[in-house]
Amino acid sequence: MRTVLRRPDFRLLFAGLLASMAAESILLLALAVWVKELTGSDGRAGATIFAIIAPMTLAPLVGWFVDRVPRRPFFVGANLVTAVLLTPLFVVRDGADVWIIYLVAALYGLSYVTLSALLSGLIRQLVPAELLADANGVLQTVRQGLRLVGPLAGAGLYAAAGGWLLTGVAMAGFLTAGAVVGVLRVTETPRDARGARWPAGLGAGIRHLAGEPALRRALLGYGLGSLVMGFSESLIFAYVDQGLRRDAAFVGVLVTVQGIGGLVGGLLSPGVVRRVGEVGALAAGVALFGPAALALAYPSLWLGFGAVLLAGVSLPLTMVGLHTLIQRRTPPGLIGRVAAASEAVVSGPQAFSIGAGALLVGVLDYRLLFATVGLATLVAGAYLWRGRALTPPPAHAHPPVPLPRRRVEKEVVGAARRRRTS
Repeated sequence: MRTVLRRPDFRLLFAGLLASMAAESILLLALAVWVKELTGSDGRAGATIFAIIAPMTLAPLVGWFVDRVPRRPFFVGANLVTAVLLTPLFVVRDGADVWIIYLVAALYGLSYVTLSALLSGLIRQLVPAELLADANGVLQTVRQGLRLVGPLAGAGLYAAAGGWLLTGVAMAGFLTAGAVVGVLRVTETPRDARGARWPAGLGAGIRHLAGEPALRRALLGYGLGSLVMGFSESLIFAYVDQGLRRDAAFVGVLVTVQGIGGLVGGLLSPGVVRRVGEVGALAAGVALFGPAALALAYPSLWLGFGAVLLAGVSLPLTMVGLHTLIQRRTPPGLIGRVAAASEAVVSGPQAFSIGAGALLVGVLDYRLLFATVGLATLVAGAYLWRGRALTPPPAHAHPPVPLPRRRVEKEVVGAARRRRTS
C-alpha cells in the first residue's frame, strides 16, 4: 500500500476522498437512528438504508452519462451537489417530517452511485494495473477505519445538538472533497462517442458484465448473497432492542466494532487478491459474512462483538475484489457504465432484501432471519470460490522489492570484476 501512496496524484485524490468518506461515516447510520428516535420503529429505521440503495437501480443510466463527460470536473461538481442535497434536513422537527429524511436518503443514494462510477474511472486513470488492488485496499481501509469514530461521532452530534449540526458537518465534508479534487490534474482517456450513443450504449455495461466470465460469476454470486445480506440493516436494530435490551444508539457501538474488523480486512485485502485472485477475495468476503450472521442469531454482547468484527473483515474483501476485477477487466471508455451496472446488479437484490427485512422483522423472530442470512451467504461464498480459477493470482504473489541503490552498485561492480578475472 505504501507504494501507491507515494504517488502524488493518488495522494491528492485520497485526501479529497478522506473528507467525503468522513462525512458519509457520520451521516448514514445517524439518519437511521434519527428515524428510529422519531418513530420508534425498527422497520422504518431500516427503511432509511433502503431509501439510499433503491435509486441505484438507475445505475445504467448514470453510468452511460458518466462515460460521456470528463471525470474529474464532474466528480468535483457531484460532491458540491451532494452537499446541497443535504440542506432539507435542517427543517426536520418530528415524526411527520420523516419523509424528508427518506427523500434526502434517496437523493444521496443517486449521488453515491454517480460518485462511485466516477471514482472507478479516476483510479483506473491514475494508477497502473499492478497497483489497483493496493489503491482499492487503501480506500477500503480508511473507509472501514472511519467506522471506529464516525458512527459514534454522528450519534454524538445528533444527541448533543440534533440533526442540524450533523447535517452541517456532513455538508462540510463533501464541500472539502470537491475543493481538494478540483486541484487534481488527470489525463483523460478519449471518449468513444459511437460506443456511448443512446440508446445502444445504455446497456453496454450490462452486456460487458454478462459476456466476461469472471465478472459474470462475481456478480451472480455476490447478487445471491445480497438477496439476504440486506436483512441485517433492520435486523441489527431488533438485535440491539430485543436481544441486548439496549437503545438504538448502541447500534453505533456495534458499527464501530465492525470498523475495527473493516480496518483489518482493508489492510489484508491487497494481499488476498494477490494470493487467490479477485474472485477468490470476493468469495472469502461473502463467505465470512455467514458465520457472523449465524453468531448474531444468539443474543450475547461479547459474541455480538465478535460477529460484527468478522462482518467488518468481510466487507473490504468483497469491495476490493469486485472493484479491482472491474477495473482490470473493463476498457477505460466503458468503465463508468460497467461500474454503475455492477452497482445496480448488486444493489437491486440488496434493496429488495432491505425492504423485505424491514417487513419481516415485524412478523418473524430476528434470530431465524439471521440464521437464514448466514446459511445463504455461505452458499454464495462457496459458489464464488469454485470460480476463483477465472482470476488466477499472478505468478509472483509478492511484487519484487527494489534493492537499495548502494547495494545495487556494489553488485554491479562485483559482477564486472568477476567477468574480468574469468
